[in-house]
Amino acid sequence: MYDIYQKTLSKEVKFTGIGLHSGQRSTLSIFPANEDNGIVFKRVDLNKNNLIKANFKNVSSAKLCTTLENDYGVKISTVEHLLAAFYIFGIDNAIVEIDNEEVPIMDGSSKDFLNAFEKIELIEQNKKRKFLKISNKVELKDGQRKISIEPNKSSLEVNFQLNYNNKIIGKQKNTIDFQLDNLEEVSSSRTFCLFEDIEKIKKIGLAKGGSLENAVVVKDEKVLNEGGLRNEKEFVNHKILDLAGDFLLSGHRIIGKVNCYQGGHELTNLFLRKIFASKAAFKAVELKEFKLSKKFHSEELEKIAVNA
Repeated sequence: MYDIYQKTLSKEVKFTGIGLHSGQRSTLSIFPANEDNGIVFKRVDLNKNNLIKANFKNVSSAKLCTTLENDYGVKISTVEHLLAAFYIFGIDNAIVEIDNEEVPIMDGSSKDFLNAFEKIELIEQNKKRKFLKISNKVELKDGQRKISIEPNKSSLEVNFQLNYNNKIIGKQKNTIDFQLDNLEEVSSSRTFCLFEDIEKIKKIGLAKGGSLENAVVVKDEKVLNEGGLRNEKEFVNHKILDLAGDFLLSGHRIIGKVNCYQGGHELTNLFLRKIFASKAAFKAVELKEFKLSKKFHSEELEKIAVNA
């Protein structure tokens, strides 16, 4: 069922953990927010100019994670897994207070965030949720990397393919429909890296908090984590999770069909900028009073009210 109206949390939810790249511990508290607030980060370790809107225009870096920055140079990094949890759980409005510059990595997926959300009630608000409905195909190529989106009547559908020179990861691919499919394997899929890349990543000042507790590490033809993978397609499923989080930076849930090859945070952000640069690419829409199930007819989604 599509949620027609905006939603927020009914009470505070708190997390504590280490930052994947900074290696610093932080406490993160998520509070309810008013309608049309969207997701706003607040650096409570700073006394002023400490609000950062979760918007694709505020992405200042997409190197191995998504970093947001406001006009005063205040940053918050590794926001993608939390944003993906908001996307999947249906949270539109929230204030995220944090006492450091990086969101805790938790277990490397969105699982811990979603488990906490499931223990509280969401509040349905009075204003309707706006969806971004793709009208015309948009594509972006950057060398071998490429991503496109085209109209889709019913939901966000993502077809993603990796291309790693590693026998375990290889050319893994998957297709996920965010309306119809069970998203448990996507939401619990962890960030990953190749063992031989760890020192390179650390030399550029990243992954200071990385460990087998919060990332899948692949060495040659072996997964080093105890217990191995959580699901057969954990690598590509994590990339799909990242994309969902980065897509929420559009300010909407998107209705369209995505095809992505060798994508990542940087490509997704460039792609969102291209979509919004073309007024003919999309329409902002609201849904009327009807429910959808896994057996719905997609024509029903055409019963929409278009907001100019």
